[in-house]
Amino acid sequence: MNFNLVTQVETCYSFIHQNQDFLRFVYYSHIPTIFIALSIGIFVFLKDTSALVNRLLLGIAITFSLWASFDLAIWNYYDSRLIMFAWSLLGILNVLLFILSLYFVYAFIERKDVRLRKKIILGLVLLPAVLMTPTSFNLINFDIANCQATEGAYFTGYYYLVGFFIALWIIFLAFSNCIEAKNNSKRQIILLTIGVEFFLMSFFATGFLNSYLVGAGFITDVVSFEIEQYGLFGMTFFMGMLAYLIVKYRAFDIKMVGAQALIVGLIVLVASQFAFIQNSTNKILNGIALFLITVFGYVLIKSIKREVAQKDALEVANYEIGERKDQLQKISDHLAVANAKLKELDTAKSEFVSIVAHQLQGPPTTVKGYTMLLFENSYGELTPDQKEILQKIYNANEQQIAFVNDLLNVSRLESGRVVFAFEDCQIENVCQEVVDNLFIKSKNKGLYLDYKKADKLLPKISVDIAKIREAITNLVDNAIKYTKKGGVSLTVKICNENNNNCVDSRHVRIIVSDTGIGIPSTEIPHLFSKFSRGKDVKRLNAGGTGLGLYVVKMIVNGNKGKVWIESDGEGKGTKFIMELPIV
Repeated sequence: MNFNLVTQVETCYSFIHQNQDFLRFVYYSHIPTIFIALSIGIFVFLKDTSALVNRLLLGIAITFSLWASFDLAIWNYYDSRLIMFAWSLLGILNVLLFILSLYFVYAFIERKDVRLRKKIILGLVLLPAVLMTPTSFNLINFDIANCQATEGAYFTGYYYLVGFFIALWIIFLAFSNCIEAKNNSKRQIILLTIGVEFFLMSFFATGFLNSYLVGAGFITDVVSFEIEQYGLFGMTFFMGMLAYLIVKYRAFDIKMVGAQALIVGLIVLVASQFAFIQNSTNKILNGIALFLITVFGYVLIKSIKREVAQKDALEVANYEIGERKDQLQKISDHLAVANAKLKELDTAKSEFVSIVAHQLQGPPTTVKGYTMLLFENSYGELTPDQKEILQKIYNANEQQIAFVNDLLNVSRLESGRVVFAFEDCQIENVCQEVVDNLFIKSKNKGLYLDYKKADKLLPKISVDIAKIREAITNLVDNAIKYTKKGGVSLTVKICNENNNNCVDSRHVRIIVSDTGIGIPSTEIPHLFSKFSRGKDVKRLNAGGTGLGLYVVKMIVNGNKGKVWIESDGEGKGTKFIMELPIV
């Protein structure tokens, strides 16, 4: 550049500096927007320096700030070399800004980096701008008459074309992702697209309009370039939209920084207007607006802090609940495995008991047979002493047989090998059979055995007759065994009660009551367990396996009934109550 051109350029820009109103507007359009862009860009970046979208947003903020700073230098400095250098870089920064915006939108929406192929395409889009910047395709000359550089038509047209197509590309990208996105994600995509499109289109449209008006000769006064300055306010809107996304949806995983930056940016933006407002009324109104923004901004930040604290507490609670749920699930899984192993062991135990019981069943049966032959004098006449000893052998063998039979019953019931054969029956007839079979046994002990039938014929019930007969027999035989004097009563009737122990449907009740030793209340809950017997049986020398009541309970449960024990205490007798549903 020759000396005369330098002098003319500096003379031209000294004229611009004489117009203070225009310069105030330039300051107002550039400095606040640079401050807001860098503030939010740096805050977001510092939140997570490794996140791609955070780095890209910072890149957009820096690129825009460089463009605005170079443009600001053009209007504020006399040095022609600095002016021409700054002007020559505006084009490449313009293209780079559009490319970074597209890259940012893609990373924000897709939540991932672009593929290498797309990076190459974006690089090829930027390459012509880099190559043409130092050539005459960028700046051809300087128009001294109008105080402006003469831009190359090809270069200017190129970066405007790039801006137009990238703006369309962003719209297409947002629209294609909105179709399948969920509600919250869809709203974020829409808000982000509105913010970035408003920024790019205002930046693009005002620059394009200004270049077109200059080229067409509609603008001849350099001060008329203020149209282009309005395009920079699109950055403020874009950053405001990002701040809203941060506050509303915690975009970039930021809670408070974005909201605070927004309030500070608004305060700076409004306060900066004092630099060029001349009218005192406007200053008062601007002061009121600044005061209101400060007050409401403080209230907003405070309410957001409270909301964030509540959400954080809720997230911590949900996380702890999730952790507890996982722990409980693991415990449940371990318990399920342990339970399965216990079932396997229980099955193996039942099978073992069944095998042992079968093996034990043979010898006692043989002993019983030969004992009966001896009683019948099949091997010669026996003396009274011999018969007494033989009777003891017979009684002991009977206890052994009863124990083996109980073991077999328990084994079959627990292993599920017992099939209940339900059929209709008159339960009073079954009770009569039990009384007839045990009458002699009670008489030999000097006890009475009463059978109290219902006044009228009872409805039929559907049960496994053989097993119910066995259960009632066990209850009556158990009552006889633990009664020293008095006797046993068997009562059968329709139950009209409705207490907690009763069967839910209409049912008959069978009661076996005795005048025996009674049962303490602490022992009652355990008597239906395996191998469980009352404490006082030792003093009675009553033989028992501790399995009889357990078998009774399993049989009654298998017939959809209920059985329980009632006793007023030691020495006051016992009631065994069985209920079976009516057909």
